[in-house]
Parts: sequence; structure tokens; C-alpha cells
Amino acid sequence: MKKYIAHFSVIVLVMLGSCTNDFEKINVNPVAPVDVQPELLFRKVLFDYADQMSYEGFVAGNLLGQLFTAIDFNLFDRHSLTEAQYGGNPWSFLYENLRDNEILLTKSRSNPAYAVYEGPALIYKAYLTGVLTDLYGDVPYSQSLKGKEGNVTPVYDAQRDIYLGKDGIIDNLTKAVSVITAYKGAQALQGDIIFGGNLSGWRKLANSLKFKYLLRVSAQENVAAELAKIYEAGDYIKLPSENAVYQFTASQPNNFRMSTARVGDFNLFIMSETVEEILTKLNDPRRQIFFRPTANNANVYKGLLNGPDASKLSISVGNYSFAGRIFREEAGKLKANFLTSFEVSFLMAEAAEKGFINADAKQLYDTGVARAFEYWGAALPDTYLKTAPAAYKLNGANPIEQIITQKWLANIINGYEGWIEYRRTGFPKLKTISASLNQNLVPVRLPYPTTEDALNNANFRAAAAKTNNNSVNSPVWWDK
Repeated sequence: MKKYIAHFSVIVLVMLGSCTNDFEKINVNPVAPVDVQPELLFRKVLFDYADQMSYEGFVAGNLLGQLFTAIDFNLFDRHSLTEAQYGGNPWSFLYENLRDNEILLTKSRSNPAYAVYEGPALIYKAYLTGVLTDLYGDVPYSQSLKGKEGNVTPVYDAQRDIYLGKDGIIDNLTKAVSVITAYKGAQALQGDIIFGGNLSGWRKLANSLKFKYLLRVSAQENVAAELAKIYEAGDYIKLPSENAVYQFTASQPNNFRMSTARVGDFNLFIMSETVEEILTKLNDPRRQIFFRPTANNANVYKGLLNGPDASKLSISVGNYSFAGRIFREEAGKLKANFLTSFEVSFLMAEAAEKGFINADAKQLYDTGVARAFEYWGAALPDTYLKTAPAAYKLNGANPIEQIITQKWLANIINGYEGWIEYRRTGFPKLKTISASLNQNLVPVRLPYPTTEDALNNANFRAAAAKTNNNSVNSPVWWDK
């Protein structure tokens, strides 16, 4: 039998050799696009991230941040982060969007007709990179996105270099502001689903992001002068009309993904005990927006301690609060949140409280709270900011805890942001979960995916060695 197989192989090789001259022509799809217009590429990268990260925030980020918990056999909620279920591995779509955004950036620099895209593409590169490195720590950066040049095994850059080095996050945001300010072309910015082509909106986003990322590394670097410069210039997001958000539609295809998920999947995610206690303590009316009252008692909102072991848990779901109507029946009101005026106000309140900028921290905090209530369509009670525990510094309250807690609540749609800020500040005070698979520790980074071990082994191993064998308990640079 073997000789016949060998003989057949020879025939195949002869046949292939006879058509070598036409092989490339035959294997080209005559109707496949050979290029893509920048406006289509721009819209794609903006929406894809908005769609995927808002979903990730619901099913994974808010478990780590203890805004939701999951009532099925969800090992991710029990802090076994290598066993992501509904979400928990944003690595691939972050790099896909970085790759596509890099194509857009290259187009903007190689064709004068597309120059209008350079500033926004630099800002978006900084934004996506910030999300990526804040989740994982050291990641491929300077050598990444170079597959066409033959580099498919990029080294992992140190997070400090990713933030502060040449062509890093801060550098790209600085360059973007200069590029946008200098742009005098007549070409409009098309495909912009965030600011509708308004370049000043992008410039304000760049300055706001720069403030945010400088503050994020402020425990490691002296950034006070740079923060003060941005604040004093005043060219940042201040008003709700300037928010960097994408408004989801009520129906497909541009809807919030969980709004059309199977009801059984949607109802796996319920109020956490952590957020229940904080909302109750604050007497916060946003509780009825973020969650539903229990099925068994319409006057009760009830959360469950994160990380339950479903095999040992016996509960009646009617006693717990499902996610609110805003995430399903009324999801047409929902926005994917890149950066908002309420978050910028909270960032500046923190900077003022720490003495980095000369500003009224209380006023900035109060503005942030008011804008956050407005963002979620909630009426701010007259007494909310006048009486404890939400009133700034009243009765010895910790102002940083107040600021971060309010930001954590309002950013319930913003991916992993609440968990990232907890890691940076220690607030709000998260609980030891019910059935931890991580030694009762709250993870402080996402693990590198197993695909890296398979496809980029040597560099993965070097990075893993720096994180105690890819441990989720090994803090990133700005958290040390």
C-alpha cells in the first residue's frame, strides 16, 4: 500500500508543478477588496472596541470589580482567571484593533488626503495601549504589529517604557495634540462615531487621557508639573456634551450585546454583595437603574457575595437582584464609555486632593457626582452631597475613597476600569470572595493568554518569569 501512496504523491507534485505559473492568479479572489477606505476602518475600530469591551465589562470586568457576581459555575468569578467563561480574555480583540488602527495611522502618514486621521489614530493607539498594559502589565508593543515585516514573535516591553518612552502612551498623546492643532486640510474626519468628525473633541480627549494616564503612574513618577499644565490650559473634557461615548441603538446590529443575549445568559449576572452594601449605605437612587428589585419582594434589592461555588450553593434566584433594565429592555439608552466629563472631574478632584493641581477638590468631586447622575438619567437628591456618607470629607470621610467609589459606581459600563482603579488606590474596599481559587486574594492583573505560550514562547517565558510565572497576583509597574 505504501508504494501506491508514494506514487500518488509524485503525480500530485507533477500536477502542481505544471500549474505553477498560474497558481498565484488562480488563488486570487477577484471580488475581494484590496484596500479599505480610512473612514470605514476608523468606524470599525471604534465600534468594535465599544462593542467588545462593554460586553467584557458586563461579563468579566464587573466581576473582578465586584459590581456583579455570577450564579453559575463561573470559575472566573472565583478568581481562576485562566478559565475565562463568557469573557475575561480581551487580549485578542485589543491587538486586532491596535493592528487595524496602525493601518489607519500608516495611511494617514503616507497619503496627504488622509492626514486628518493621524491625530485621532495616535490618540486611539494610546487609548487601546493603555487598556492593554493596565490589564496585563508588560506586553508586546515596540515590536508588535510588524507581522508583514516578518516579526511574529515580538518582545514584551516594560510597562514604564510603554507609558513614558518614545512613541509610548504619553508621547503619542502629546504628538496627537500637535498634529490636530497643526492640521489645516479641507478633508473632513469621516467614520467618527464618537465626536462626529469634530477634531476639537479629539484634542480634548487627548489632553484628558494624558491627565488620566499621568495620574495613574503618579505613585511611581513625579508628574505634578505636567498635570498642572494640562489643568491650567483648560483644553480637556469638561461638559457632558464633550463626552467620548458611543450611543448604542435599541436593536441590532449596533446594540449592546447583552441586550439580545439569551435571557438565561443575561440572568446569570446579578448584584454583588459589595455594591449592594455601598449603594445602600449611600442611599443611592442609581440602585434602581443598575439593578432590579428581587422577584420575591419588589421593595428589596439584594446582592450575593462574589465567587460562589455553584456545586455547593443552594439559592433561590428570586431573592436576588438581576441587572437593570438599562442593560436589556432599555439598552437603547446605554452608551459605550471611553471617557466622560464625570470621570475627568473625579480625576482632577483626586489630583487636587493630593496637591498635584491648584483646584477646589470638593467642587470637582461634587461636579463629578452630579455629572455621573446625569449620565445615568438619575435625579440627584438634594441632600446627597450635603449629608454623610457622600458629602465630601464630612465626619472624617476619606476623600480619596469617596472619589474612587463614586467613579467605580458610575463606570459600571466601562470595562475593567473599576477593578483597575481598585488596584491603584485600594478603593472601594472589595470583599474576600465566597469560594476563592486564588488563596483569597483579589487578582491584580490578567494572565497572559495560553496562545502566547504557543506562538511566542521565548518572549512569553521571559515575561512570565517577571510575573512569578504569569501570576495574577504579581502587580503591574504602576501598582508596585
